[in-house]
Amino acid sequence: MRSIWNGAISFGLVSIPVKLMNATENHSVSFRQVHLTDGGRIRYRKVCEVDEEEVTSAETGKAYEDADGTLIPITDEDLASLPLPTNKTIEILGFVPATRIDPLQMDTAYYLSANGVPAAKPYTLLREALRRSEKVAVAKFALRGRERLGMLRVAEDVIVMHGLLWPDELRSPEDVVPDAATKVRDAELDLADALMDTLGGVDLDTLHDDYREAVEELVAAKAAGEPLEPAHEEDTGGKVIDLVAALEKSVRAAKESRGDGKGDGEGGGDGPDGKVADVHPIGRTTRRTPTGKNVSRSAAPDSGRSQPKETGAKKSTAGGTAQKPAAKKAPAKKTSAKKTAEGKAGTKATAKKAPAKKAPAKKASSAKKTAAGKSASGRRTSRSSA
Repeated sequence: MRSIWNGAISFGLVSIPVKLMNATENHSVSFRQVHLTDGGRIRYRKVCEVDEEEVTSAETGKAYEDADGTLIPITDEDLASLPLPTNKTIEILGFVPATRIDPLQMDTAYYLSANGVPAAKPYTLLREALRRSEKVAVAKFALRGRERLGMLRVAEDVIVMHGLLWPDELRSPEDVVPDAATKVRDAELDLADALMDTLGGVDLDTLHDDYREAVEELVAAKAAGEPLEPAHEEDTGGKVIDLVAALEKSVRAAKESRGDGKGDGEGGGDGPDGKVADVHPIGRTTRRTPTGKNVSRSAAPDSGRSQPKETGAKKSTAGGTAQKPAAKKAPAKKTSAKKTAEGKAGTKATAKKAPAKKAPAKKASSAKKTAAGKSASGRRTSRSSA
């Protein structure tokens, strides 16, 4: 990599010669402006407004435009004469936890390389000190004619410096905050958490720019005389949606994309074929047998279908399904017949014992006969007296 700046890191009284190199590169596809009539390339030329003549880079200088439009010329010598201690030095100001740095301040990243063999030892010392402290160094440096703020950290075995925006360059977000009256329910938060858990992590090394690849394919097809058909994307912007329904749909889609095959529907989950499977409780249920006894049994979930209710089995259904319960009631009839026979036998026994209770009736007959005898004898006596 080509260095863009040479200087030194000022670490207290220790000076570490380093070279600065860009840690990133831009892979965006760039275009040129052309004349639509004949396809000729359009170029920009520097033209002076006073004499309307084109000027070269050697004839171009700097100037500051005042509020009233006045141009104040500034030369390179004027800038070089300014007291700028960080002109060739990365001055470390202090060390703070990485969490103290707002990611909004992050700017361009640079690699710092030890410049020469003598710089290897102090460079390694600073790198290991940063690694062990788990902190980052805040520094000032000057690049391209201006002083900047930087953050030094360790990435693998290299010291990396991130350019930082000055704190006063960050805009306040107070105008962007949503309405304070907007509330979020716990159920919605639970669905959002479920979606986050389902999506899981991401391997950053596998990410790439799909749009750039599509542009490159378009350019290659155009060059070959075979234009590609533009992709039609579904427009989902500007629509009012049900937040809960959207979250539930997102969770299901994320699970299907990961081959999970499980959903979050109430009472069941999405099967591998996309259908909703039934869930049956596992416990102990009580059913009544044809003989009238209560039998406790374990209710296990059937595979792919729900257990029918007891009342459903008594109803008339297709085929011989409804006749099976009637066949099971035969023992009940035998039992009833047995009870009936026992009842008849008991009745006969009662009937045989009935004559034993007629003894009082005989006494009554004797009493009647005695009364009749007395009456007859009375009559005879009265006749004899006469």
